[in-house]
Amino acid sequence: MMQDRTWRKSSYSVGTEEGECVEVSLAHDALVRDSKNASGGVLAFSAPAWNALIRSLGSR
Repeated sequence: MMQDRTWRKSSYSVGTEEGECVEVSLAHDALVRDSKNASGGVLAFSAPAWNALIRSLGSR
């Protein structure tokens, strides 16, 4: 099921395929993974939790 999702790299990536960054997939939830290990584990957030995280980061 994760293969069906669209993943986007962080805008803070160094701009190369080898760049060390995270990727996020937004659907009815939010999944976050390490771009260097796409088949590894993911962090899963509910939509309300993801929105709260983004709001809290934006206020810093």
